[in-house]
Amino acid sequence: MAESAVSFSLDTEVTPAYYEELIKYTYEKYVSPMRQYFTNVNQMSFDGNYVLTFTALDPDGKWHIDVEIKTGKPIQVTMRPSDAGVPQSVLDRLREDLIIVIQYFEETVRRSTLYFAWVEGKEVVPEKSPFRRGRLIEQILFGNILFLFVFLIAISIVLFLLIGYIAALVLVFGQFLLVIFSDKLIGTMAEWTVTEKNPKVHILQYHLPAQERMQFQQKYPREKLLQMKKEIYDRTIAVGKPVECETAREVMAKNGLECLPENMGTKTVNVYQLVQETTKRFNLPVPRIAISNTMVPNAAASGPSPSHGIVLITTGLLVQLEENEIVRVLGHELSHLKARDPFVLFGIVGAEYLLRVFVLFSYFPVIFDSFLGLLYLVFILSAIYFVAKFFEARADLDSAIKIGEPRVLAGALRKIGYRRLQYERNPSFRFQDWITWDPHPPIYFRIARLEKMEKAPPQTKHTLIQSARDCIRGFFATL
Repeated sequence: MAESAVSFSLDTEVTPAYYEELIKYTYEKYVSPMRQYFTNVNQMSFDGNYVLTFTALDPDGKWHIDVEIKTGKPIQVTMRPSDAGVPQSVLDRLREDLIIVIQYFEETVRRSTLYFAWVEGKEVVPEKSPFRRGRLIEQILFGNILFLFVFLIAISIVLFLLIGYIAALVLVFGQFLLVIFSDKLIGTMAEWTVTEKNPKVHILQYHLPAQERMQFQQKYPREKLLQMKKEIYDRTIAVGKPVECETAREVMAKNGLECLPENMGTKTVNVYQLVQETTKRFNLPVPRIAISNTMVPNAAASGPSPSHGIVLITTGLLVQLEENEIVRVLGHELSHLKARDPFVLFGIVGAEYLLRVFVLFSYFPVIFDSFLGLLYLVFILSAIYFVAKFFEARADLDSAIKIGEPRVLAGALRKIGYRRLQYERNPSFRFQDWITWDPHPPIYFRIARLEKMEKAPPQTKHTLIQSARDCIRGFFATL
């Protein structure tokens, strides 16, 4: 039961020019559609900030919660329950509602925002559209290398028909080569590398005014934007100056884009320092650090060994997350690298495949001559993906133990996975997410588990075994 006020803050990437719109969006998309549950709704402004207040009502009239949302950097939210009878689950649900609606607002703003990113001393390149159809290798490796293994085994059926049993050995050897050269494959997705000599990523964002949004792409094609981006770089980073709004406004104005200063913001992230800080917690050497210039928020780590590894980070992740959140995400990825998860997954998938081809198919062919063969494939692939969830859960646990403050990683997951989190509120979706061919456990499970760790820090040396137990319990809890 809740007894006192609950306050929390939400970091936001939007500039102050959008504060009023954020409050209106929260009212229109969340409060207004459920007016039967809310009362005393007010919108106010003072000192350049905007405030939304309302009272959440118990359907049975036993209690109420006074809510205040105040814009700023960060956004401040305060929930005051009327008495100790307010269930903690209600406060948690209300908190999650507000986080999700604000993330939807940020996504709306992001769709009409111009982003430029640079790495000092590196080539100036255009941003990849987050809505483009990505290369197959990029989609596979960002999802998980396990999918690539399964994909190759699927095409082995054709090879088997052409060259017989040798196809199995060829495919397994091909998978082994993918693990050995996985750092090279991931590196192909990057535009830049950062090192100790050029450690920073510089980001400029400009929220387009409403009147500019509709005709912007026609008026400013990719080549013109790249020209502006190069000029800003030449006048700032190239001569040792920080990226600042005044220079960017001058360059954009010269190209016909009249910028409102209140719509513009800059951010500089010392990526090398963040990775170095994280590797020290894991007692690892600093891997190669690659930057993919896309606004899709993601990170990946792979390689045949920790000393020959790579960490790939997108500029979208740098924009949407704060530095303490980025460190915890890096901790998750470095856990995979330290434990050599690509090799372990290769062993699991390869062993099952060889067992199926040389034992089951040879000695029990009747299984694959009927519908049982399809059932077997569906079952075994589902089982492999379920086991893969143990490794992802272990990476969360390792990050929590090595770096601390697991609630920070939980907050990062909320930002990145808010859409999926909303779907998982439906119990049927929760069960579905456990059995789908996705190596990651459901977002709701990962967040709840991390937040529980904040209250009761984990005391275990066998993080994989503990994570397997947690995943199995989480799955059965949905039945």
